[in-house]
Amino acid sequence: MCEQCETRGLGWKGWNALPSAKLPSPQGEWFDLSHRVGPQMPRAHVFPPPRFEKIMTLPADPINATRFEMVVHTGTHVDAPRHFYNDGPAFDEIPFERLHGPGAVLHFDAEPGGSIDVKDFERYDRLVQAGDIIVIETGWSEKYGTETYEINPCITVGAAQWLVERNVKLIACDFATPDLAIPLRPQGFTWPVHQVLLSSGVLICEHLLSATKLAGKRAEFVFGALGIIGSDGAPARVLARAIA
Repeated sequence: MCEQCETRGLGWKGWNALPSAKLPSPQGEWFDLSHRVGPQMPRAHVFPPPRFEKIMTLPADPINATRFEMVVHTGTHVDAPRHFYNDGPAFDEIPFERLHGPGAVLHFDAEPGGSIDVKDFERYDRLVQAGDIIVIETGWSEKYGTETYEINPCITVGAAQWLVERNVKLIACDFATPDLAIPLRPQGFTWPVHQVLLSSGVLICEHLLSATKLAGKRAEFVFGALGIIGSDGAPARVLARAIA
């Protein structure tokens, strides 16, 4: 019998309060930090691959039209609190202010299966501000297409709590998940990093392209995720540019 079934899916604490947003001063070009949407985009092996089909094609048909089918957690995407909490908001209920604004790109050296801890984040204590979007940059997306990509680094539960305490609103990583890499998970794994972040209203973006050119800088971000009704996540086109 499942001892956790009565409480599983409950525990949403509500959105964290954000400070008044300040308009950033752009300092450069926009960078696209999204994997292209296609049959080979990154995904967890537990999810089926995306499917693409031309249902109408010129010149035989009057127009070109494509149909696609995919799990919302495929490729570059954002997790909604509903991903782990039935009493939390689905993606169409996420305020747009949670998906754009200023933040910082934090660079970390990472090894396969390694972890990024509180002491690593504390190096950037002066760069991180309340209400920020935080991008974790390790260069990991460059390993996409290799077996090493699947053994991604992660952040520790303590580091997740550090981010919550600094009142950030979204964290994004250039690897598959901020939790322990899937091949390394023990039986009964509970996604503790997701639980800490999402329960406190901190959104999570996964499978980002590495923001190498913005590492160590303040930046402005737009996470153009789809407002899918009732969804636990959504694919996203992510843009970033340096700010003063």
